[in-house]
Amino acid sequence: MSGWVQLQGVDLHFGAVHALRGIDLRIAAGERVGLIGANGSGKSTLLRVLDGLLKPGAGSVVRDGAMRQAMVFQRPFALRMTALSNVALALWLRGVRWRDAKERALLALGRVGLAAIALRNARTLSGGQLQRLALARAWALGPHVLLLDEPTASLDPHAKREVEALMEEFAESGMTLVFASHNLGQVKRLATRVVYMEQGRILADLPVRAFFDGPLGETSREAELFVKGELG
Repeated sequence: MSGWVQLQGVDLHFGAVHALRGIDLRIAAGERVGLIGANGSGKSTLLRVLDGLLKPGAGSVVRDGAMRQAMVFQRPFALRMTALSNVALALWLRGVRWRDAKERALLALGRVGLAAIALRNARTLSGGQLQRLALARAWALGPHVLLLDEPTASLDPHAKREVEALMEEFAESGMTLVFASHNLGQVKRLATRVVYMEQGRILADLPVRAFFDGPLGETSREAELFVKGELG
């Protein structure tokens, strides 16, 4: 199965800011990895390194050569065109003929429940619809790995449930999910594994049940305090 990626000794600086520090991480095909930690802990930066948008200053990133991946950002960008064209354009830029791109785009919009508004200007969509549009655009590319940065952070409860349901469906189809989230309930529901980050380091990397229900140990005291603070 395609979809594995491995980071070894990854370091990254933004000027004087040490954003990632000695990151060792392997993600296997089919996993659902939830990244948690306070703002500025390095979650978004790690996702961008996994996606190839940022190149580490040190260390290595090794991917399955057959792997395709896509990323959904916290605030998805939409061009001032129809929802259908926003998805089709992503395919066309990958070399798909425009006619075929539109057909695949319509299928993708149907997959996320937006077929009825395919011809609406994407800039007029609600926050939940826009996030589902971003998921359709990603799904249309046929990724093995889907990276998501706070995918439901700005959504109302109903829209959050819709997006979570889609993430669950994608994962059940065999897609690898790596997502950053401040919503620990969401992480418990969707992840099979939790990676806790603090100041650019990984302080805990455990199966979801062991992370939330088991003792984290002295080396992960910060993680334990974070979880108690978020849940208590």
